[in-house]
Amino acid sequence: MASTVGNAGGGGRQQFMVGSGNGSISNAPLIEESGDEVNQIVVPDKTSWKNFFAYLGPGFLVSIAYIDPGNFETDLQAGAQYKYELLWIILVASCAALVIQSLAANLGVVTGKHLAEHCRNEYSKVPNFILWVLAEIAVVACDIPEVIGTAFALNMLFHIPVWCGVLLTGLSTLVLLALQQYGVRKLELLIAFLVFTIAAAFLAELGYANPVPSEVLSGLFVPQLKGNGATGLAISLFGAMVMPHNLFLHSALVLSRKVPRSARGIKEACRFYMMESGFALMVAFLINVSVISVSGAVCSSSTLSEEDKLSCSDLDLNKASFLLRNVLGKWSSKLFGIALLASGQSSTIAGTYAGQYVMQGFLNLRLEPWIRNFLTRCLAIVPSLIVALIGGSAGAGQLIIIASIILSFELPFALIPLLKFTSCNTKMGSHANSTAISVITWIIGSLIMSINMYYLASSFIKLLLHNVSNIGLKAFYGILGFSGMAIYVAGVAYLVIRKNKKPTHLLAFTTSETQEAGVVDTCVTSLPREDIVDMQLPQRRAVLE
Repeated sequence: MASTVGNAGGGGRQQFMVGSGNGSISNAPLIEESGDEVNQIVVPDKTSWKNFFAYLGPGFLVSIAYIDPGNFETDLQAGAQYKYELLWIILVASCAALVIQSLAANLGVVTGKHLAEHCRNEYSKVPNFILWVLAEIAVVACDIPEVIGTAFALNMLFHIPVWCGVLLTGLSTLVLLALQQYGVRKLELLIAFLVFTIAAAFLAELGYANPVPSEVLSGLFVPQLKGNGATGLAISLFGAMVMPHNLFLHSALVLSRKVPRSARGIKEACRFYMMESGFALMVAFLINVSVISVSGAVCSSSTLSEEDKLSCSDLDLNKASFLLRNVLGKWSSKLFGIALLASGQSSTIAGTYAGQYVMQGFLNLRLEPWIRNFLTRCLAIVPSLIVALIGGSAGAGQLIIIASIILSFELPFALIPLLKFTSCNTKMGSHANSTAISVITWIIGSLIMSINMYYLASSFIKLLLHNVSNIGLKAFYGILGFSGMAIYVAGVAYLVIRKNKKPTHLLAFTTSETQEAGVVDTCVTSLPREDIVDMQLPQRRAVLE
């Protein structure tokens, strides 16, 4: 449990101290004053709607993951194969994402620690290590679509073979680091402009594709899954929308703000972060809906040429530029390639931050951003390169779908700890989830896990029945497969059943609660976590004496 000390730094302001994880108290305050206000965003300690602008940023960086190459790939295939029938998945996933991302932001704002740090403090070494490995796999699975998307973009722009483009994506680490020296915010604005260029093109294409409004509305609000293929694509759509690494990312990014530590200040921060996330996710939702609608309308058109019909039958990012031909003509592939390149590179930034927070939180280990980015990119390049060499662009496109399914299966191992922590009074105090929010979020989590298990079991049984003829191999694969499913269920059950044992530090509680705990001055202003700020802003910071 945390304690407080008066006159920290000789300034008379109380500082909250955090335990080192072994029951002892560290001498370093959880939140420190650096004296450097250059890269800090300060939220005034007063009630005003203008405070909302101080909170803008984390939600938009997180929302980049909802419009990355993996989303574009699954959206295009969903529209080409099932027209508008899977639009409801995007609606459900966007609503679920808003609730879940808001909880992640609340966890960081209220407790001053992000999700990975809470996992390290709460779980013993073995579960913590397993959760870290799963989180790292999620980061790599998220990076695979970015690698392949960038390779496709290079192919469109410069006619570079996909396998060669996969290798060249490793150089983007150096390019990103060079651009980050000018400030991450400026880089994000540039990338957002390029990404929304393709959104504008698809919205314009909607006018030419002329989808039937009633069919689009039916797809949005009438759930349906026709066939096992639709189920797999629906899971990949959900996996591409609600990503586990985003929960670690969002809970950490909110720690870069200087938030008043009063009960009112914390409540305001949680409310504004939810509004910001809602606006950012609404934009991402409209982009995904437009991509599916354009793909569905164009590929179902009766006037489609034979060449375009062939492209629609096996649609991937490398063939999708023909969808924009009505708007952009011969420039369609170039602009699509530029936007795809921007999408992949902007997602790389988010993935790099998420990987850094995961490693720092679970292992208390921090690497230089370029090393972290290089390691993650290498792990993503190897399978992408192998698939691109063997299966070409079609195989690389299928790998994106597989990566999205992996993300969906990994989601419970980040979502369940988040739900447990944010519903815990000893961690969140009076800011713990209400009964209604808890019911809604657990229903969302249960649906995700149920769909995942249904798809896994049905696909595995189908594989055994139709693809394996030898009885001995059937028995071997059956034991192996069902053992793996049992381990998956056991891991999920452990996280659900296990009760939280360790309370958080006093930053979570309201004024009355901290007074009861013996804290004299509770209206403390928290400064940004210096480690979080440094990860976001890798440029050289002035050292003040």
